[in-house]
Amino acid sequence: MIRNARILGGEPQDIRVTDGVIAEIGAELAADGEQEIAADGLIALPGLVDLHTHLREPGREDAETVLSGTKAAAKGGFTAVHAMANTFPVADTAGVVEQVWRLGRESGYCDVQPIGAVTVGLEGKQLAELGAMADSAAQVRVFSDDGKCVDDAVIMRRALEYVKAFGGVVAQHAQEPRLTEGAQMNEGVVSGELGLAGWPAVAEESIIARDVLLAAHVGSRLHVCHLSTAGSVEIVRWAKSKGWDVTAEVTPHHLLLTDELVRSYDAVYKVNPPLRTEADVLALREALADGTIDIVATDHAPHPAEDKQCEWSAAAMGMVGLETALSVVQSAMVDTGLMDWAEVAERMSAKPAAISGIPGHGRPVSVGEPANLVLFDAQYRGAVNPDAFATRSRNTPYRGMDLPGRVVATFLRGDAKVLDGELV
Repeated sequence: MIRNARILGGEPQDIRVTDGVIAEIGAELAADGEQEIAADGLIALPGLVDLHTHLREPGREDAETVLSGTKAAAKGGFTAVHAMANTFPVADTAGVVEQVWRLGRESGYCDVQPIGAVTVGLEGKQLAELGAMADSAAQVRVFSDDGKCVDDAVIMRRALEYVKAFGGVVAQHAQEPRLTEGAQMNEGVVSGELGLAGWPAVAEESIIARDVLLAAHVGSRLHVCHLSTAGSVEIVRWAKSKGWDVTAEVTPHHLLLTDELVRSYDAVYKVNPPLRTEADVLALREALADGTIDIVATDHAPHPAEDKQCEWSAAAMGMVGLETALSVVQSAMVDTGLMDWAEVAERMSAKPAAISGIPGHGRPVSVGEPANLVLFDAQYRGAVNPDAFATRSRNTPYRGMDLPGRVVATFLRGDAKVLDGELV
């Protein structure tokens, strides 16, 4: 029995959970010998769903494992994550995606849905075994070469055509490779002053423009990963106005941080796509609020210390994000008045689950639904302490930053995975 939780920020209510399902919701429900959890002042949200997570296993267990990554997910309020394919070996066969899926089942902290590679070895030259991955025990429906762009238009067209057979979606990392050779940060005023090679906005926008046209041409589904520029927002808005089946995500860090931080030369701020300008950040917030951008996805990208604590040009790109995502969204979107908690639940639970088709997740907090729940203290304020993270890596751009809110409890089908902010 969860007492006095504010569902989606509404009036306090009790939530009775029986056999992994929400059995009853109401004020002052009669106790029936259940374990009681006081949730006074806490917001109850459906379990969050991340469509873009790097769990690094197999191959880079020094950075993250499925177990450590799912622990981090649970601490961040996530009950399901989608594991990207850029592992070693690449998740481009039924065997590898089934391995990741089984590791997820064994971890038990949240559900893990593998994403399959679009091309063999992420090399962009020939399609991977999309049908075999779709038919495997992992039931893969989302395919991405994330970390690399499917830059060959013919390969991208074939992938979009192929996934139609089983209702799949291609998630594109939009980065024109020739325009970004050697790129270190956003191309603009700051890159010019620092003398770092620039990653121009047009390298993202040109691929998105091509791919929305391809998706429309073949009548397929396109998802745009980690959209980061104001121009990309306009292209997605135009595609949606045409009625094309295009969805898009934004990361928490692109909603809060700008390329001004790169002046420190601290490689914790090195990420792909790069941190952009203040104008881009404001456009992304507006687009998330008005629904042009469908979801928030973490792009949780753990790296060991030696890959980050080095000179900028040699450093790896990426940031951890699972354990801070909800706080960053509160800071950027809720505390600024752009979104309410019901809209947060839609963008971080219902919509990502709908895009991937993952069963049992993204469901409303209502009677008869699976008890995938998060209790969140939105009144909390505190400095981010990466040393307390569950992830194996510490490459967070928020170290020491005061952020609002903290996850108090996470329930997966009624089982407590986090209580009082600590893993069970």
